[in-house]
Amino acid sequence: MTVRMAPGRAFDPAGAAAAATDAILRDTLHSPHRGVVVDSPPGAGKSTLVVRAARELAAAGRPLMIVAQTNAQVDDLVLRLAEQDPGLPVGRLHSSDRHPYDPALDAFDHVVPSARVAELAGLDVVVSTAAKWAHTKVAEPWGHAIVDEAYQMRSDALLAVAGLFERALFVGDPGQLDPFSVVGAEQWAGLSYDPSASAVSTLLAHNPDLPQHRLPVSWRLPASAAPLVSDAFYPYTPFRSGTGHGERRMAFAVASDGSGPDRVLDEAAGTGWGLLELPARHTPRTDPEAVGAVALVVRRLLDRGGAVTSERSPDPVPLTADRVAVGTAHRDQAAAVRAALAGLGVDPGPGGVTVDTANRLQGREFDVTVVLHPLSGRPDATAFHLETGRLCVLASRHRHACIVVCRAGVDRLLDEHPSTDPVQLGVTVKFPDGWEANHAVLAHLAEHRVAWRP
Repeated sequence: MTVRMAPGRAFDPAGAAAAATDAILRDTLHSPHRGVVVDSPPGAGKSTLVVRAARELAAAGRPLMIVAQTNAQVDDLVLRLAEQDPGLPVGRLHSSDRHPYDPALDAFDHVVPSARVAELAGLDVVVSTAAKWAHTKVAEPWGHAIVDEAYQMRSDALLAVAGLFERALFVGDPGQLDPFSVVGAEQWAGLSYDPSASAVSTLLAHNPDLPQHRLPVSWRLPASAAPLVSDAFYPYTPFRSGTGHGERRMAFAVASDGSGPDRVLDEAAGTGWGLLELPARHTPRTDPEAVGAVALVVRRLLDRGGAVTSERSPDPVPLTADRVAVGTAHRDQAAAVRAALAGLGVDPGPGGVTVDTANRLQGREFDVTVVLHPLSGRPDATAFHLETGRLCVLASRHRHACIVVCRAGVDRLLDEHPSTDPVQLGVTVKFPDGWEANHAVLAHLAEHRVAWRP
């Protein structure tokens, strides 16, 4: 659903989001179709929608199952349901592992954990991963299901659970990373039953008439970030920020020392973006200078006593280590950054600065992110490093500011390595592609560039 405004009328983010949610819930509860698809940009309240839809279905006397992609996502949804509706019995279907779920769920009497679905029969809501549901048998299918992160679910995983429910609400972010597959899938490319395709793309290929909606507001991304992320990664499903310019601010108690890291921090505090550009050079993947620059930016961010104000708190809130994240493309880069941070006395562990790959940061939210650009120092531009979803995840985790560390020359690298992927009949071209998205992001970052030689 597209929300249109009358000419001259100011955009009302809360009203637009409420109208979209009401339409989604109306179709979920009353549409004659067996499925409803919802596209959600970063931070648009996808989990909030899932929880509300689950509560309304249960209140209408329609027990349901919820399918998530990871155990962390399952635990988060169960925790949200338990906190928001103490009278709603919720089942947490888990594996037989030693520690199969978050122990925090044990604090709620109305949450019933079990490794056997038969022990959860009769509960209003049962939540589990797609992998666990795939090995579950039931006498009668659920009337309803909610599939969370549906764009990150492979179609073969959907096929494995499709017999467990009659109707479903599919909610996901089309701009994030594509489903992961450990085997090549070229032999299925272009076929309507390609098992490596996302659950949503396969679903719509066979059911083009299903109702499709979108959430039009990002409550995570600030006004400085939403236009770039929307234009670069969601050109056909644009969205707006839920806040206006000036509603969120970041400031430092300690003045800049004039170094490159401090100057880029000041630029990011003032504009929401910063590019710390190192001299052009081909480097190993774990480029020591770039890794060191990332760690130094984080160290200075914490040393300068940052504080943020926002719609959540008009009074300054200290910018603590747990609200800062570092994003990389590869695990060895993340490990190198953790070691560099530890060397500077910064804790990169639980409760400290989060350092991880785009894949593992997906779905998470922080006040400030520091990103090691996927193409920094590379001699070539591979499909992995050009993947649109990877850059989208890295550029859309923050509420206040995003700082990118990158070697100069990536724009030339992109021009020298245009896409050479083979054209396959029947395959929908993903737009925008990684080449175009990277150029759009780099053009914007160039306005916030701080050149620095370590």
